[in-house]
Amino acid sequence: MKAAVYYETGGPEVLRYEEVAEPQLRKGGVLIDVAAIAIQGGDTLNRTGGLMASTPHIVGYQASGIVREVGDGVTAFTPGQPVVATMGFGSHAEVISVPAGSVWAIPEGLSLEEASGVPIEFGTADDCLFEFGRLQKGETVLIQAGASGVGLAAIQLAKAAGATVLATASSDDRLERLRDYGLDFGINYTKVDVAQEVMKFTNGVGVNLVVDSVGGSTLEGSIASLAYRGRISWVGRAGREERPPEIWTIMQKNASITGVFLGAEMAVNPSRTHPLIDNLLARIARKELSVVIDSTYPLAQAAEAHGHIESRKAFGRVIMTP
Repeated sequence: MKAAVYYETGGPEVLRYEEVAEPQLRKGGVLIDVAAIAIQGGDTLNRTGGLMASTPHIVGYQASGIVREVGDGVTAFTPGQPVVATMGFGSHAEVISVPAGSVWAIPEGLSLEEASGVPIEFGTADDCLFEFGRLQKGETVLIQAGASGVGLAAIQLAKAAGATVLATASSDDRLERLRDYGLDFGINYTKVDVAQEVMKFTNGVGVNLVVDSVGGSTLEGSIASLAYRGRISWVGRAGREERPPEIWTIMQKNASITGVFLGAEMAVNPSRTHPLIDNLLARIARKELSVVIDSTYPLAQAAEAHGHIESRKAFGRVIMTP
């Protein structure tokens, strides 16, 4: 099979499109012919400097496709069925082999391309808002990096739950586009101080919850944007700043920061997360929520696709197809 691989970590240029051995079907597992790969922020971070499970290494957390074969003990899936799956690595390939517990059936009305951008993005956003963020109807939430996959999911989910939604982005055009998905107030972080704008909008009160996937100095701004006893769901360090954020000021507001990692929750509490993602897939199939696809690249152009993400120009998910 063909795959996008690398022999050493680094920039997008380390990716090569090569012939590699197909993965083996395992007991309790599913072999899937990949149709669409939604590149995750973690994929680019791992390519930059993460652990390599093998040499060459195939990066990637999530892909959709058609079931080719099921292993012993698997009864929930059948060959020919459209599914989406998550994994520790390996999505940037024509074929993936994953445990059945990491696979979801794609409901009617949802395309393979759309489904490839659901479990991690929408599952993470849902956990940030509700399971760990405890968002309630009528509260105010700030979504940092609103045009990202998690950001767009969080804006839609928060609005549907009856929250007032603020979000940041790097351009006025992106903010204007976010209004179609439920944004109430947009902040261009390249032009203004985020916390000051939040305080203006909230009459000096601040927001009840922040979803922060950027970290670093952005996290400091998230703390400054909080109301008294506010909460932050911290879900990444997309900003890649080397300096650790200064967070001591959170105590002045008796506020809290909760780290959120969907992968750990999937491993520890699959009885909660698996039906959660089933429900999110169903809501998107019913058109209650939308998967926003920025662009689609052939897998052979994985380097270009990764480069486009790192340019910070994407609006929504960047997809690759084998």
